Amino acid sequence: MLIFAHRGASADAPENTLGAIKLALTQQVDGIEIDVHQVEQELVVIHDRWVHRTTNGTGQLPHYSMNQLRTLDAGQGEKVPTLWEVMQLIAGQCMLNIEVKGLKDVALVITLINKAQAELGFKQEQFIVSSFDHHLLAQIKQLSPTLKIGALTASKPIDYALFAATLGAYSVNADITFLDQAFVDDAHQRGLQVMVYTVDEAEDLEMLYHWGVDGVFCNSPAKAKMFINSIRSGC
Repeated sequence: MLIFAHRGASADAPENTLGAIKLALTQQVDGIEIDVHQVEQELVVIHDRWVHRTTNGTGQLPHYSMNQLRTLDAGQGEKVPTLWEVMQLIAGQCMLNIEVKGLKDVALVITLINKAQAELGFKQEQFIVSSFDHHLLAQIKQLSPTLKIGALTASKPIDYALFAATLGAYSVNADITFLDQAFVDDAHQRGLQVMVYTVDEAEDLEMLYHWGVDGVFCNSPAKAKMFINSIRSGC
């Protein structure tokens, strides 16, 4: 079961910052998950449409210019990074799950992924582009058919993981709240990986491990890795 650092190692560093990414890398995670919005013609790494929860700013993200956004403190002196800055820091050391949120120009994320492969030592299979906006995922898949996409859901559809298979997704990225063994089995029968968010409790990790889940997104990835290793070793 792969361990992804959710917004970086966000339990111990400000989420979606270079500091959280650096910490996750030192913890030797399998992958890192980040959230991306478009500001002007740049992709920035921040979770919310409103900036006040994760920075010292106020108001909506779309009302900020890039210059204004870069003046904000995202915690412990960190700035809101760009997607390219995150890619430069990771430089192919682990997988990168890019959750696209406020995105107007789909080509921007594909261009950066291609550039990261050419310049930073990434392989295409190290990228997953996920979203709750399945129309956006369909556009991405049309423009880049071999790029892995992760179809996000916070529900348990009647047809289980059919929606993700219809999109040609690599994975279904599911909220643990609504997940069960039947959902996992259905996704696997459709050839999909099952990735689950957000998982930090040992009891949940053990349950998902035995269900055969393929990956989990954790705020405390180091603790999750230790616990999973203990299960594997039979301790």
